[in-house]
Amino acid sequence: MTKLRLGVDVGGTFTDVVAIDARTRALVARVKVPTTHDAPQGVAEGIVTGIERLLRESGVAPDDVAFIAHSTTQATNALLEGDVARVGVLGIGGGWLARRHLRVAPFDLAPGVTFAPSFAHARGADAAQLERALDELARGGVEAVAASAPFGVDDARAESVALERAQARGLFATSGHDVTTMYGLRARTRTAALNAAILPKMLRTARMTADAVRRAAISAPLMIMRSDGGVMDVREVERRPILTMLSGPAAGVAGALLYENVTDAVFLEVGGTSVDCSAIRAGTPQMRPAQVGGHRTMLRTIDSRTLGVAGGSIPRLSAHAVTDVGPRSAHIAGCAYASFLTADELAGAAVERFAPSAHDPNDYVRLRLRDGRLATITPTCASNLLGYVPEGAFARGDAEAARVAFELVCGEIGLDARELAREMLTVAARKVRACVEALIAEYGLERETLVLVGGGGGAAALVPFVAELMEIEHRIARDAEVISPIGVALALVRDVVERTIVDPTPADIGRIRREAADRVIAAGAAPDRVDVVVEIDAQRNRVRATASGATAMVERAAREAAGEDERHAVAARSLRVETERVDRIDATASLTIYQCARDLRVVDERAVVRLALRDAVVRRANVGALERALRETLEAQTSFGDVGRALPALYVLHGGRIADFSGLASVDQALELAREEIAGRLDDEPLAFLTVARSA
Repeated sequence: MTKLRLGVDVGGTFTDVVAIDARTRALVARVKVPTTHDAPQGVAEGIVTGIERLLRESGVAPDDVAFIAHSTTQATNALLEGDVARVGVLGIGGGWLARRHLRVAPFDLAPGVTFAPSFAHARGADAAQLERALDELARGGVEAVAASAPFGVDDARAESVALERAQARGLFATSGHDVTTMYGLRARTRTAALNAAILPKMLRTARMTADAVRRAAISAPLMIMRSDGGVMDVREVERRPILTMLSGPAAGVAGALLYENVTDAVFLEVGGTSVDCSAIRAGTPQMRPAQVGGHRTMLRTIDSRTLGVAGGSIPRLSAHAVTDVGPRSAHIAGCAYASFLTADELAGAAVERFAPSAHDPNDYVRLRLRDGRLATITPTCASNLLGYVPEGAFARGDAEAARVAFELVCGEIGLDARELAREMLTVAARKVRACVEALIAEYGLERETLVLVGGGGGAAALVPFVAELMEIEHRIARDAEVISPIGVALALVRDVVERTIVDPTPADIGRIRREAADRVIAAGAAPDRVDVVVEIDAQRNRVRATASGATAMVERAAREAAGEDERHAVAARSLRVETERVDRIDATASLTIYQCARDLRVVDERAVVRLALRDAVVRRANVGALERALRETLEAQTSFGDVGRALPALYVLHGGRIADFSGLASVDQALELAREEIAGRLDDEPLAFLTVARSA
C-alpha cells in the first residue's frame, strides 16, 4: 500500500496542499484553495478545505496518510499587523536590576504597530504574591500572561506555579523557560511576551485544524512547520507558537533541501510580490537569531531575506528609462500580467501612469484595456518576451502578448520592446544579485560549486536572468510552484535544546544530547532514525543540541530499499558529474559513501543524500576499534592557532545513522559522545567516520 505525506503551505493569497509518495518522494496530487483569513475559523478553514478537496479529487484514502503538516504565516503576520493579544508580563523575584530586565519596554513591531505589555511584579512564588500580581494584570484587561523569573532556566518552579495560577483564571499563559533554556533575562522575557501575544490565535487555529484532521479519519498526528525547517506537533505549538515565525520561507528551503538534494546553493523563492533568499551550505540551511521590531529574541530561524521585487512587480518609469521595478506588484494593484493575456486583448490598450497607493509616486505604469480591465508589464512578461521562461514552467506565458504590451509602453520612453524588457530585468535582478552576493560573502560559499535554485511560481521569471548576470549555474526546482508545501510534506520532526554551561564536561554534553533526542521521539520521531547535531560555542559558553528524525509512521511506510544503480546515480547528480567519475566506499549496511575529487556524498538505502562534505577524510573501522581509531585521527587532525585549538568536524556512520559531532571542543567530548552513540552495538559491526579539518 502506498503511504503518502501531506504538506500544506498557507500563503497570503492561496493555500496549497500536496500529497507526496513517502517512499519515492514523487508528487502524487496537488490542490490550491483561497486562504481564509476572514473566515470564522480563520486560516484553519482553508487548510481543512484544501485537505478535503485533495482527498476527494485524488482518491486518496485517509488511511493512506502517514504524515500531515502545514506551514503558516499566521505568527509573522499577527506580529507585523499588530493582531495580537493584550499581554501582561508577570515578573517573579529578583532585585532592582532584575526587575528592570523583566519589564518589557514598548517597541514597534512594524511602522505604526506598537507592542506595549503591562507589567506586574511578585516578590516570590507564594500564592498571595502571585495572586496580587495577577489581579493587577487582570485590572488592565490582559488576555495572555508571560511569566518570567531570574534563573528560571535553572529552576522553573516559580514560573510553572505562575502559569498554573494564570491558567486557572482562564488566561492564556507562557513562560521564559517555555521558549528557551538559555540565559539572558531581558531577551528571554521579551521572547516570552511575544510568544504570549500570539498564543491565543495560534492555539485556536492549531486545535481547530487538528480536530478537523481527526474528523477526516486521518490517524497521523498534525504537525506544524517550525522556523528552522523542521516540524513540531500541536502540543508544542500550544507552548511555543513563536517557533512558527518564518515557517513559510523555511518550508521553501526545506523543499529545496529534501526534494532537490541541494548541497551548496542560494535558494530564491520567487512569488508575485517578493523574493525570499536563503543560503544553503554543505546541505545545511544557514541560521541566525531572529529579531522582532529590531530587538533580539531567543529564537534561531533560517536566514531568509525578503526583497520587494518578484515575478509580478510593476515597473516605475521616467521619461527615458526604468527607474525601479517594484515594490508594488500586479496583485496589489489589481492588474493582470500582460503575458497571461492574448495579443488581441491587449491591442489598442491605453498606457497610464498611476500610484498603486496613496503613499506611492505616480510613476508606476499600467495598461487599460478596451473593455476597462487593467494589465501591466512585469518581470514575468519580460522573461517570456526574451525567452528565459522554459516550456512547462509555471511562469510560462504568451510571448507575443508580452511583445504587444511592451511595444505599447515603449511609446512612452523611446526604447524598443526587447530593450525595455532587458532593462526591466536588469533593474530587478540587481536587487537580487546584491542579496545573493551578501549571502555568498557572509557564509563563505564557493562560486564555482554554487547553484542558484529557483522555487515559487515566479522562479523562471527572475532566476535564469539573475544567474546569467552573475555567471552562476542555476536550476528551477521540480514543481517549483508548490516547492513550499513539498518542503512541509518532507520535513522532519525537530527540536533544539540549548544550555549556558561554562566549560561543559562530556557528561553535560551527553545529557543535553539525550534530552534533544528524547524530545523528538516524544513528538513522534522513529527512535532508530533520530540524528542529533551538537554545537559548542566556547566564547559564549553555549551548548546546543539539534535533534531531527522522520515520524515512525513514515519510516514504516518507506522501508523499501533502492538499488545500487539508483543510489549511485543520485550521488552523481548531487556531485554534478558523470556516474563513471564517482567512487563508491561501503560504510555500513545502510549507508554508502560516494566520492569524486574533493567532494563526497553519504547516501542511505532509499537513495537519499544524507550528508554532503568537501575535503573529508574517510576512515572505516568496527565498533570495537572505534575509540582508538577516533583518538588517533582527532589528535592528528587538530589544528592550533593564536586563539587555541580546533578539532576537525566529525561524523560517525553506523547502521542507518549519521552522528554529527562537528561542533565539539575536545577529544574527550567526542569520545564520550561516540561511546554513547554506539552503545549496544556488537564489536565486529562495521562503521565509518568522516573528519574535516578546521582552522583554529
